Amino acid sequence: MPTEAARTGPAGPAPGALLLCRAVPGAVAPVARLLREPMQLTRAGDEWSVLVPEGGPWRDGGEPVDRVVTGWATALAVGAPWPVLALWWDADHAGFMLASGFRRPVGFDWLGSGVPVGEDEAMRTTRVGLDPVLDVQALHRLAKPDAAADARARLRGLLAVLARVGVSLPSELAPGEPADRLREAAALRPDSFPIAWTGRREVAERHTADHSRLGPWTPWTGGPRAHVLALAQVAAGVPLLVWGLWLRSGGWVAAGGLLVAHGALVLAYGVTHPRD
Repeated sequence: MPTEAARTGPAGPAPGALLLCRAVPGAVAPVARLLREPMQLTRAGDEWSVLVPEGGPWRDGGEPVDRVVTGWATALAVGAPWPVLALWWDADHAGFMLASGFRRPVGFDWLGSGVPVGEDEAMRTTRVGLDPVLDVQALHRLAKPDAAADARARLRGLLAVLARVGVSLPSELAPGEPADRLREAAALRPDSFPIAWTGRREVAERHTADHSRLGPWTPWTGGPRAHVLALAQVAAGVPLLVWGLWLRSGGWVAAGGLLVAHGALVLAYGVTHPRD
């Protein structure tokens, strides 16, 4: 059994994150590979998946975990037709960030003690299908002071609300645990598999072979809509990539790189596989 010091680190809970995607693992995997971050992917409900990152950018690169996962979630959401909810925590804070398409991401933070420090806008969003009255009222309670709830309890409360739209996170993937422990736990699940960068050509081949499982948006089938979306992804990815390089932020570099790579792959596929 790991000691409390090993679990929390020298200054409090060790940084970690979870990325919840409203899609089945088969749809998430091709896009997630473009992040070039080792992750474990498993189900988190009938229509949800969870990505458990290894955490290199904040463990080895010293980047804030919230900034890293914001970049990842933004890239995943723009590159796919489903929303992404990132849960994150470190020694001093915890929070979540919701990304959906090209919309501006919204998020909320708590201090480690559970004191809310975020903006209520994130609690008003209904982009994941929550009831705009009853469920949003439950979310608003998470934004109010509660001396009995620390940051981890707040994240558990958020997951309890999300259960109403089908989120069922495995019990061993509890928010607040270190990234390495979460990834090891995810790897032991029978329906999980690792995500790793395998090169653009193989990703394109995988994406093409799996397009029938990815829904009607799948860009690899070609067509005017796919072409326009691919151009939009490249246009959005280039400034994100430049911004990430200027900040020396692996999360934003990954976000920009994913969009550019994904858009470029779609455009290349359209050239090499023209529709009749």
